[in-house]
Amino acid sequence: MAVPREPWIERVIVSAGMNVADDWIAERADAAAIVVTADIPLAARCVKAGAQVIAPNGKLFSEEAIGMALATRNLMDELRSAGAVTGGPKPFAPKDRSAFLSALDAAVMRLKRAGFRDGTA
Repeated sequence: MAVPREPWIERVIVSAGMNVADDWIAERADAAAIVVTADIPLAARCVKAGAQVIAPNGKLFSEEAIGMALATRNLMDELRSAGAVTGGPKPFAPKDRSAFLSALDAAVMRLKRAGFRDGTA
């Protein structure tokens, strides 16, 4: 994965294994973090840690909604395991990019209003 060379971007390589990258992210998620993921179990862990969590399509994961998202994800997983054809996510569209950028901007503004600046409180 190409990572831009910027002083504020850090490339982290974790060891191989199931959920190792998710564990690294979740362990560092806190009230000062914005996590971008489509992985609902990871989103749930990060929401529980107090992070603001946004899907790539701009959907916000909140404490109020994460339980339903997990239940739906688990149901769909069971249906797929049973052989049901459930389809996949909708293709990424320009409106998704716009919704994501708007949600990201709102999350950054919420952190700034809460007193977080440049990774510090």
